[in-house]
This record gives sequence, structure tokens and C-alpha cells, in this order.
Amino acid sequence: MADETVEKISASEQKKEDWMNSKWRPMMGWMYMAVCACDFMLFPVLWSLLQSLSHGTISSQWQPLTLQGAGLFHIAMGAVLGIAAYGRTQEKLGGANNGGLGGGTTYQPPVQVNSGGMNNGGFNSATSSPTAFSAPAPTGVNSSSGFGTPAATVVTGFGGKPAPVQPQQPML
Repeated sequence: MADETVEKISASEQKKEDWMNSKWRPMMGWMYMAVCACDFMLFPVLWSLLQSLSHGTISSQWQPLTLQGAGLFHIAMGAVLGIAAYGRTQEKLGGANNGGLGGGTTYQPPVQVNSGGMNNGGFNSATSSPTAFSAPAPTGVNSSSGFGTPAATVVTGFGGKPAPVQPQQPML
């Protein structure tokens, strides 16, 4: 009887992980937001109301609980949420979970061809090594004069989406 129920469960249900494994990151964020809202907004107001109703005057100010101990709670939560966000980013780039690509991404950065400028052999030439800070030159440019018409290529940005078309800049 137990074998029949296992066979009736779909493949997606078998792969589905526990709700705690998939929802702990948002729950940590909501918990941290609730603690900060209570400690910095709700509790000071309630503290003042309680003092004014019981004594008629406010004799002391609310001291935030999370700032005691040099604010270690905020430091720890910043570390937990930061590492969790970094880990989720790496999972998304790897194609894990929630309808990802499965086998990793197929994105490859576009090839940068730098041409023209300073007698076609100096600064930003095709023979020099491209750097991360050099602007990508359009491909298909007549390299003998430094001018020409760009070929019809689609440059992709981060994430594989088409990058916005940049206007041609005049050669200086």
C-alpha cells in the first residue's frame, strides 16, 4: 500500500524541498524588519504611553534592546542576511531552484574588439590586450582608417539580456 502512494506522487512533488528550506531567507528578513520596527517605533511609543498613564510624566526614555551590547544583534543579522543574499544570488546564477536553467547559465560575455586610434597600433588597438575598463568598440569597423559602419550584432549585457544601443561616438 505504501508503494502505491509513492508511485502516485509526481516527479515535481518528489523534488520539492521542505518549506523551511525554501522560505528561511525571506522569513529572516521579515523577522529582522519586525524586530527593528518594534524596538525603534512601537516600543518607544508604548513606553511613553505607559509612563504618562501611570505617573502622569515621562521620567525615562526607551532604551532600544537591540542596541545594547554594542549592537551585536544588528551586526549578526547584517551578516546573516548578507550571506543569505549572496548565496541566493549564486544559486540563481547557477540555475538552481524556482524554474532556473538547470545546468547553469549559457551566458558568455561578448568579445571586445578595440580598433582605431593612434595609428591603429597604439592605445586601444586590436593588438593591445582589452581591459575591463575599455569601452567595447563595434565589430566590423574599417580598422585602416578608424571609421566605418558597424556590423549588425547584438551585444548582451549582464544576465544575457540585450544591451541598450549606444550612439556612435566621434573619433577624436
